[in-house]
Amino acid sequence: MRKTFNEINITPLTDIFLVLLIIMMVVAPLLDQQGISLTVPENVEAEQIEKEPQILTVYVTKANKYFINNEEIEAASLGDVLTKEMPNYPDGMLIRTDGDATHGTVVTLMDKARSAGVKAISIDKM
Repeated sequence: MRKTFNEINITPLTDIFLVLLIIMMVVAPLLDQQGISLTVPENVEAEQIEKEPQILTVYVTKANKYFINNEEIEAASLGDVLTKEMPNYPDGMLIRTDGDATHGTVVTLMDKARSAGVKAISIDKM
C-alpha cells in the first residue's frame, strides 16, 4: 500500500519569496531618485521687480535696412555701432523685424550682435 503525503513542500514557496526579495532590493534604490531637480526662487525685493529692463531694440525693415534709436545703420558699420551701444544695454537685444525682411539680413544682425558681446537675443515680428 502507498503512503499518503501529509506534509506541504515549501521549497517552491521559498524560491518565489527569494526572487521577490531580490527584485525589491534592485528596485528600491531606483525609487529614491527625483524626476526633476527644481530650485525654488528666492524672495525678490520690490525694487528689483520694478526695474525696467535695459534692452537695445534693433528694427529690420522689409527693405532689409537696420534702425537703432530711429537712425538708419549701414550693414558695414553695424558691428561697430553694436559694440559701442551694448554696454548701455546689459539685458540684451530685441530684434523687431518686418515679416518681409530676408532671413539673411536677420542672421547677419545676429552674427554681428554675438561678435559685439550680446548674451541674450530675442526676435519679434512687427
